[in-house]
Amino acid sequence: MARRTAFASVILAAAATLLGAAPSFARDLRHFMVGDPSAPTPSPVSGGLLLMGGGDRNYDALRWFVAKAGHGHLVVLRASQSTDVADEFYYTVGGVASVETWVFGARAPSSDPKVLASLARADGIFIAGGDQARYVRFWKGTPVAAALDAHVAAGKPLGGTSAGLAILGEYLYGAMDGGSIKSPDAMADPLGPAVTIETGFLHLSLLKGTVTDTHFRERDRLGRLFAFLAKASALRAAADGTPGKAPLAGLGVDESAALAVEPDGTARIYSTEPEGAAWLVRGAFDEAQSPGKPLTLRRVEVTGVGHGSVLHLPARQVEQPTFRRAWTVRDGRMAEVPRWSLAIHGGAGVIDRTSLSAEEDSAYRASLAAALRAGGDVLERGGSALDAVEAAVRVMEDDPRFNAGRGAVFTADGRNELDAAIMDGATQKAGAVAGVTRTRHPVSLARAVMERSPHVMLAGEGADRFSVEKGLEQVDPAWFRTEARWQQLLRWRAQHEAAVDPAHAYGTVGAVALDVAGHLAAATSTGGTTGKRWGRIGDSPIIGAGTYARDGACAVSATGTGEFFIRDSAARQVCDRVMYKGQDFAAAAHDTIMSVGAIGGDGGLIAMGPAGEPAFAINDLGMYRGRLAAGGSPHIAIYADEKFPD
Repeated sequence: MARRTAFASVILAAAATLLGAAPSFARDLRHFMVGDPSAPTPSPVSGGLLLMGGGDRNYDALRWFVAKAGHGHLVVLRASQSTDVADEFYYTVGGVASVETWVFGARAPSSDPKVLASLARADGIFIAGGDQARYVRFWKGTPVAAALDAHVAAGKPLGGTSAGLAILGEYLYGAMDGGSIKSPDAMADPLGPAVTIETGFLHLSLLKGTVTDTHFRERDRLGRLFAFLAKASALRAAADGTPGKAPLAGLGVDESAALAVEPDGTARIYSTEPEGAAWLVRGAFDEAQSPGKPLTLRRVEVTGVGHGSVLHLPARQVEQPTFRRAWTVRDGRMAEVPRWSLAIHGGAGVIDRTSLSAEEDSAYRASLAAALRAGGDVLERGGSALDAVEAAVRVMEDDPRFNAGRGAVFTADGRNELDAAIMDGATQKAGAVAGVTRTRHPVSLARAVMERSPHVMLAGEGADRFSVEKGLEQVDPAWFRTEARWQQLLRWRAQHEAAVDPAHAYGTVGAVALDVAGHLAAATSTGGTTGKRWGRIGDSPIIGAGTYARDGACAVSATGTGEFFIRDSAARQVCDRVMYKGQDFAAAAHDTIMSVGAIGGDGGLIAMGPAGEPAFAINDLGMYRGRLAAGGSPHIAIYADEKFPD
């Protein structure tokens, strides 16, 4: 009791200092008591936070809170209604000595000595639901807020439900305009006046840098939490720049869930429904938002804290998460994206169901699946999109079925001259090679040009010499030769045609990927066209024609009559249509390949945007292609009328 009395004196002194002598508060303050306030606290009191999402209260979570309060004396704070929470604690949950309720109708009672003494002696304080704007107006900057901070600092439990949870973070949505903004409206103008973010209210170390939200899944509030984080980040940056500070995070709690946080920051879920969870939103947004403009975010990682999960605060690490998901937001519209995604092609041509035998069809599908697995394994391990596209293309460069690496077509002089390119969407760095003759994996040589030289493209003898100097694997030129490609050349020589096998007209290979960090990359590799002369270079190694990648926009790899893809800047055109014309991603890919066709070019392209959904655009009769996303199985297609599952 002596400890409670001393603590009360501290709070009362603070009230006197801040606000002077207390006026009469009777008309703006209601008081209710149930139980025996003079009874001793039966058990030791320990700290903790109970974050309840609203709706029906979980009694197991309330029992946890009562135990933290030593089965002693609880105080309920609210700004509307009366005693429903106190009744639940005392009569339904039971095991408490007393429950005292204070209902505020104005700011002035926040300095009432009776309230402050009650808070000082409380073993646990619980903030009920209601209107968080009232809590901000009535308590922010008052002795009540100081008492709540001091209560937690003294190692006593604090809980809140609905609005009572919404005010606990360092940054909070105050709903100060009298409404409760919905996700579409918040994302339409995240820095606008309707997104009323407050700070400087409470100072709970475990929730530092955190924005909390409630009724989460049930009211579809993920989008607005993205907007809250964007606004809070802008406010923090404007206040002090905060270089090097940990990024903000969002914590949304479902109505059926309650997050019980131990004093060491270890947190577990109680839930009345199996799917009830807390949603941890990574708030390290790279994109700066502008007032009056809709929210745009390249990628936002969200982790589920459910049954069996353990959340560690303030580190924000989750053991055994129930899910790891990601979203992208473009122009105020959000879309869920796979954790990672990969798409590949093995060339386009006049490929119908009479072009390939059953054995050939099966062999091509197996080859494409192997390339997908190689790139997918990289991404599943957390590797970069750049690593993944290189890995997938290397597999196809070693496969004689494709016109890249081993199995490349022959020039008019009977040589294999190989081209490749790779581009990193995160940095927009690129590397390319043309006319190389001894490097087993031209795509890896292109990457070496990007990363280990000051140049973008090297060609011919210089590219070959650079490959040797950098220690890339060299092979005898005979390694690339296959009898099937040699026979194609002989038929070309006899008939003077650029290619005589329409089913393999454009065997260029390529890959595009989105990694777990939200970065895009693209790579393309080819042997060119049968019978090419005079050091001809097609679109594959030309950045913006056959290969292009830019984070937040697209990654593209093309295959077809390269001269036309060069003339139409096809790969870059896809991105430009998305960025500057606002086209839907699949429509941008389709319209680009039709544009190439309009000037006489045929072939196809694969593209991927920040949402991880690949687009396959063809103006020919077929394209060897495949896709794979996190948690899924490889999907392969060859013929133009084949569709991938949704």
